[in-house]
Amino acid sequence: MRIGSLRRGRAPESAPGVVAGTVRLDRRTKNLTKRLRPGDVAVIDHVDIDRVSADSLVACKVAAVVNASASTSGRYPNLGPEILTDAGIPLVDNVGKEVLSAVKEGAQVRLDGDTLLLEDGTVLAKGTLQTPETVAEAMAEAKAGLSVQLEAFATNTMEYMKRERALLLDGVGVPDVTTQIEGRHVLVVVRGYDYKEDLQALRPYIRDYRPVLIGVDGGADALKEAGYQPDMIIGDMDSVSDDVLRCGAEVVVHAYADGRAPGLARVQDLGVDAITFPAAATSEDIAMLLADEKGAKLIVAVGTHATLVEFLDKGRGGMASTFLTRLRLGGKLVDAKGVSRLYRSRISTTALVVLVLAAFVAIGSALAVSAAGRVYFELLLDQWNSFVFWLENLFS
Repeated sequence: MRIGSLRRGRAPESAPGVVAGTVRLDRRTKNLTKRLRPGDVAVIDHVDIDRVSADSLVACKVAAVVNASASTSGRYPNLGPEILTDAGIPLVDNVGKEVLSAVKEGAQVRLDGDTLLLEDGTVLAKGTLQTPETVAEAMAEAKAGLSVQLEAFATNTMEYMKRERALLLDGVGVPDVTTQIEGRHVLVVVRGYDYKEDLQALRPYIRDYRPVLIGVDGGADALKEAGYQPDMIIGDMDSVSDDVLRCGAEVVVHAYADGRAPGLARVQDLGVDAITFPAAATSEDIAMLLADEKGAKLIVAVGTHATLVEFLDKGRGGMASTFLTRLRLGGKLVDAKGVSRLYRSRISTTALVVLVLAAFVAIGSALAVSAAGRVYFELLLDQWNSFVFWLENLFS
């Protein structure tokens, strides 16, 4: 892939099929998706667009995505570009970081092929237009070099194990919480892969088992959107809303290993009490480790990372903690998709209706054969006859 550069000047009139819209830009895709509206042109700076980011951009119904960096660097087969192109969203990458200062938030632009222009035809940036064919070619090249990433992943895992062995093996550093977890099921929700579908599929399970509901950052908003009240919110507090933070759930702020917790100030400013959990792990991992250390009987994960490609797709060395956390939890940890496929409600709706009807029949039969029941039915019949007589007189 070639690196695009910032260019100014006049461009020819746009051809049919050109995409136009309002620019929204941010260096962090996660922050940008909070402001995007349908039809916007998203300008990002995201090396190796991951699946979660791509799914969010598709959900926002953007008109196009312009990436200052390489959407696929070749380090590993990331999933984002394929999701965008399959959704029919034009993706132009490697336009150069200068685009972030050249274009202003809210400006009206159009994307003509691989070129981003202002309404008056001024060229802002030019890059590489991705197609399903170019994405497939990049994926094939990335898979060929995957062994290098596997070695790096293994190295990161060993380094993390050395740093956090006390936490992983003995639970040292896990804070005391007021939420009662001992002996209960725990549902850990991350706003990640297929979280909406998984929460919908788990409704019978949640209704029957009443698990402790832990939202990891934006996962707490996901629980509220699904109609549930989080029992606990864990994370660095960068993607959970103010309203949800005030919902009454216990708040645990994820801090750096040295104790610094940037998200704590925001929580305190809202007047919400919170405790900190210093650890080098990811927020979803410390949520699981806390649940395990406090005696959870079963931990069900929604939207978390389950496969090696998903670990790499997250794009940071800290994902080694996810691998080791899953080893620590073993069979106690179940992915939501497995629960929704294996679990069925203990009592189906049909069976419940039949049970209620059978109860009414039994009560009616018992009343019919008893002296008290016959008196009751006679009184009921007299009342009905009186009501019919009243109606006849009313309309006569």
